Amino acid sequence: MLQRLMGENIELNWVPGSGLWPVRMDPSQLDQLLANLCVNARDAITEVGKVTIETGNRVFDETSRGLDSGFVPGEYVMLAVSDDGNGIDRGVLDHIFEPFFTTKEAGKGTGLGLSTVYGIVKQNEGFINVYSEPGKGSTFRIYLPRFEGETGEPVAENAAEVPQGGGQTVLLVEDEPTILNVGREMLESLGYKVLTAETPGEALHQVRAYAGEIQLVLTDVVMPEMNGRDLARLLLDIRPGLRCLFASGYTADIIAHQGELDAGVVFIQKPFSIRDLAAKVREALEGE
Repeated sequence: MLQRLMGENIELNWVPGSGLWPVRMDPSQLDQLLANLCVNARDAITEVGKVTIETGNRVFDETSRGLDSGFVPGEYVMLAVSDDGNGIDRGVLDHIFEPFFTTKEAGKGTGLGLSTVYGIVKQNEGFINVYSEPGKGSTFRIYLPRFEGETGEPVAENAAEVPQGGGQTVLLVEDEPTILNVGREMLESLGYKVLTAETPGEALHQVRAYAGEIQLVLTDVVMPEMNGRDLARLLLDIRPGLRCLFASGYTADIIAHQGELDAGVVFIQKPFSIRDLAAKVREALEGE
């Protein structure tokens, strides 16, 4: 999957560490971390280049320097993604994890990729460091705390509690391709049939052209052409019985305050785990 995201002109190198410690996090979140960081690295390379993924164990104490100010001393597993692209200006570095901040051209993304990465890392009690110089490329290093408990049994036990779908069709609307792919894989693993659209216009076409029944639309709230609320209204004009689930990197309160979302709708905040997604999809499908 990652090589497909990179394209033909970018070499993808894998440098795995030996004897990696276990970490405790949702596998789908790890997929999302890697996909977002690799796409960010790809977009930093003008033509031909190289992206390197590296893993390893690291131990930090109180004397460790050059780390995120919020780090806690301890044992960590490192995941690093490096590129030999354009690099990042110092003035830009201070803002790269802010939601909606982007240096890409209009229509090329919402700027939520790195803020999603940051949210996943913090949700899993880790920290992230970025090293970059203009013209010399960038390295994003993520540190996730070592998990000391038993592995395997708790995951299987929790997996049994995740509500599964029954073959219903879900239209997933997301303008960030990496998040779209991860979301599709998560929904399919839960037992749903998935249609995808990268733009509101494509979503409207899907709803008009698809011959079968569509039970649910899961749409991002902030998109280039129109917001998710306005898209949902147009989709409901075409298919009045359609259920709606909205997603955003912002909280529901902030989105509602900005006028992007009506109160009382079913909402899921990014980044989300497969368990959270399963529960919210079920809530949206069964809602009155």
